[in-house]
Amino acid sequence: MIRKSPENPRPRFVSFSGIDGAGKSTQIEALRARLIATGARVSLVTFWNDVAKLTRLREVTGHTLFKGDKGIGSPETPVNRRDKNVQSWYMTAVRFGLYLVDAISLRIVVGRIVRTSTDVVIFDRYLYDELANLPLHNPSARAYVRLLLMLVPRPDISFVLDADPVQARARKPEYPLDFLHASRASYMALSKLAGGITIIPSQPVSEVERQVWQQVWQQMLPDAIERFPALAQAAHSGLQRDTEAS
Repeated sequence: MIRKSPENPRPRFVSFSGIDGAGKSTQIEALRARLIATGARVSLVTFWNDVAKLTRLREVTGHTLFKGDKGIGSPETPVNRRDKNVQSWYMTAVRFGLYLVDAISLRIVVGRIVRTSTDVVIFDRYLYDELANLPLHNPSARAYVRLLLMLVPRPDISFVLDADPVQARARKPEYPLDFLHASRASYMALSKLAGGITIIPSQPVSEVERQVWQQVWQQMLPDAIERFPALAQAAHSGLQRDTEAS
């Protein structure tokens, strides 16, 4: 990770990844609200909007070339997306090029954020969510993944929210169930390949929230007491309450 001087410390970075419908948005908002309530300056970076490049072209490809539906799926209005679930050798080649561009963009975005006064940056998806779309059983794909992981900064904490594909699709019906099963397996394989990723098992929302906060407190905040002591004190109190409740 890019570092700043002790007099002007860098922000801390937390990323959330996982299959569609895993509950990332819910956990991101919970963590964001909790941090803001304790006085931290928090920024949210949405990978697709703030990092990924050629997004308009990629959307048109999914809608026009592959005949996928537009919009976000919900239980009331399911959609049939056709983009990352299109698996073929030529799409893998295209993704190799796109993901390299996105990795370079990510370096630039992180470099820009490091110069700000933000305390904590939360990434709604990270490069991991793109790399999970690659055929990780292929040695060439794994070598490519290792190369990009060397290129991009590593978050201080990276979460993969695990989820049962059937339940995830019920919450967000956009992709076929067989693809969600394959995608979940890919995230598990990527977590081993990348290392340093915390997998939060599928469980009630409140328990996931507790575990996320516990990880943030234990791994990121104790050495930042001088930067925002009110946050550290509130975080410690919150962690004690969560521990007693569990």
